[in-house]
Amino acid sequence: MIQPIVKARDLQKHYPVKSGFLKPSQNLRALAGVSFDLYAGQTLAVVGESGCGKSTLARLLAMIEEPTSGRLSIDGVDLTEVNNKSLSKGLRQKVQMVFQDPFGSLNPRHKIGDILQEPLVINTGLNASERRQKALEMMSLVGLREEHFQRYPHMFSGGQRQRIAIARALILKPKVVVLDEPVSALDVSIQAQVINLLIELQQELSLAYVFISHDLSVVRHIADEVLVMYLGRPVEHSSKEVLFSNPQHPYTQALLSATPQVATQRDRQRIKLKGEMPSPIDPPSGCVFNPRCQYANQDCLTTPPVMELYNESRVACWALKQRRIGDEKLAN
Repeated sequence: MIQPIVKARDLQKHYPVKSGFLKPSQNLRALAGVSFDLYAGQTLAVVGESGCGKSTLARLLAMIEEPTSGRLSIDGVDLTEVNNKSLSKGLRQKVQMVFQDPFGSLNPRHKIGDILQEPLVINTGLNASERRQKALEMMSLVGLREEHFQRYPHMFSGGQRQRIAIARALILKPKVVVLDEPVSALDVSIQAQVINLLIELQQELSLAYVFISHDLSVVRHIADEVLVMYLGRPVEHSSKEVLFSNPQHPYTQALLSATPQVATQRDRQRIKLKGEMPSPIDPPSGCVFNPRCQYANQDCLTTPPVMELYNESRVACWALKQRRIGDEKLAN
């Protein structure tokens, strides 16, 4: 039986926030109850508004931060049961990250060759000649030429800099790559080139991707599965095909209605959400989406929903559950 490369169960991350002089600190619930499995060669897209917990999840997966509670396994190793020494010996190499800003993630005072060789200096025993050869091979893999080796980051375009960042992430041969909005800072034409490169590299190297994005048109092109989050909580999780053809959760429906597409005014209905996302320090009781949901009922106001299967999607929504119960009664 094929085992997942990443297994997350009820991941939570809380940050203490000072509320004032002589007042007790409060918990900012950045992540609350995220669970999923990710397999080799698969892309899981994580989508939602700013503040929904996407980047917090990325930091936990990249082992930059530790979860407050829950379990996270990488390649069969439970991170809650290993110490820092074990992590430094190889587990961190299995997960690498590509950041949103391709210029800010590269040291402007280092040449590209030095940037690519730095992970090898820290994590391997290769000599200088071997490190140079590995760096050149990785540059070729992402579409860069040998003469780029001695250049500085400011001498490249945005797309080229992101290729450098991808090469740096892959040089240690990871099994999982966390992509935190890797194309949002690029022009649309360059976005397509970088996305196609990522797809080619995934097929060639059997990489598992966690693709974090707010752009659903990009997600539709690259993802296998989609996890929709709201205020740190998962609200819908399904395959790409099912989610885009038949979204179940009201929040997912609103997100898809806001995605630019070629359609006439008659064919398209825009769902406008009222109000702003609540504070993660003081989230609403019950379903956290209930203040903005047009289908909210009494259960939504008092009891947090759990993820259940609806039409091939796992969804956390009381309104859907009541609708299914009503359909079953009509059928009987």
